[in-house]
Amino acid sequence: MQVCGLWPFGAGSGTPGVGVPLGRSLAGGATVCCDPISWFTRANLLLNPSEFVLGKPGLGKSTIVRRQALGLAGYGVNPVVFGDLKPDYVDLIQALDGQVITLGRGRGYLNVLDPGEVTEAAARLPLKARQALLAEAHGRRLNAVASLITVLRGQPPTDREESILNAALTVLHDRHDGVPVMADLVRLLREAPDPVRAVALDRGDLARYRDITEGLEASLVGLLGGGRLGELFAHPTTEAMHHDRPVCFDVSSIDDSEGQLQAAALLACWSYGFGAISVAQALADAGLEPQRHYFVILDELWRVLRAGRGLVDRVDALTRLNRQRGVGMAMITHTMSDLLALPTEEDRMKAKGFVERAGMVICGGLPAAEMPQLTEVVSMTESEQQIITDWSTPPSWDSETGTDSAPPGRGKFMVKVGGRPGIPVQVELTPSELRINDTNRKWTT
Repeated sequence: MQVCGLWPFGAGSGTPGVGVPLGRSLAGGATVCCDPISWFTRANLLLNPSEFVLGKPGLGKSTIVRRQALGLAGYGVNPVVFGDLKPDYVDLIQALDGQVITLGRGRGYLNVLDPGEVTEAAARLPLKARQALLAEAHGRRLNAVASLITVLRGQPPTDREESILNAALTVLHDRHDGVPVMADLVRLLREAPDPVRAVALDRGDLARYRDITEGLEASLVGLLGGGRLGELFAHPTTEAMHHDRPVCFDVSSIDDSEGQLQAAALLACWSYGFGAISVAQALADAGLEPQRHYFVILDELWRVLRAGRGLVDRVDALTRLNRQRGVGMAMITHTMSDLLALPTEEDRMKAKGFVERAGMVICGGLPAAEMPQLTEVVSMTESEQQIITDWSTPPSWDSETGTDSAPPGRGKFMVKVGGRPGIPVQVELTPSELRINDTNRKWTT
């Protein structure tokens, strides 16, 4: 009488077997395979190929993303790291025979006005595709310059200043032979060409034009080497990015005390890197090159968002342009508090949107205080929340060796997709990965 009412017996579903193998499920020991691109293209579990990774420092956020990058490289996807501050990914990219571009004071320069391979690629494209690529490149340059000004000022340029910048960049593109640098943009602004004066609404009065553009000119002069951001963006690009291999922009030489320069470098790398990917995709769409897929890693997201009011919009504009064009993405930060510590409510809501729009959310150990904010955007049961907070417990002290034992949450993550039950997983590294996985190498003798 009991059994006939229970049939068919209920049983939990197994973990997905599609994607990069991460380790064992903590709920049953089954192998867990997970990455945003495989779950989007092959398993049809995600609405877009992106993930947001949260967790306290030292528990392995970079480790799980490195494992995904390594596995995806085996599937033919190029991992690209647009700004490595520690560095966490340089050894991996070198092991994959990729390109490491070093940037920093006296180490390398990145010209945000450099369109990269856009000009050469556009000449190979049909008219409509050429116009689209050039227009997108122009938009990226405008967004990049406005982003640097925002970091320098702590607030975005005004609508009028953006219109002036837009007109000046258009004139500069038409008049300048070769690749312009920031000094060329300042020089053109001072020359006061008619298209720029028309946008500035100077009413035919040159003195009025000078007054209107003085603040903008002062900010651009600050990017020529005399300001807080140094000469990093004032010279021609030291090394062009290749779009046919793994790439890492190494900005680890920039000290943590230079927060503005770190944020500006990350923004510039993101803009330049996405521009290179756009070129590759445009050539592939035209049948001129093979179709390539990319796994873009945006680490230390909080450093950029906190650098100035309105930068959330800049980051959103950068990341949206390639979201559905053969690009998977991992955005990494420590806690939800990093996103919600922004000065305005508008920016805070937009920052929460990064998590809400992510195809999957991967959580490492987090303090209990984070749970109310996290559950506003990610559905979690009380038991899942308890597991994540338990992982944030500090390591115990080993009295015999006089050292800390391993933190209880190291390498443990909860994978959440929509309203589905979370998958708790322990990431397991191979001996080959351990050799390129030491993020504390500077402390190793």
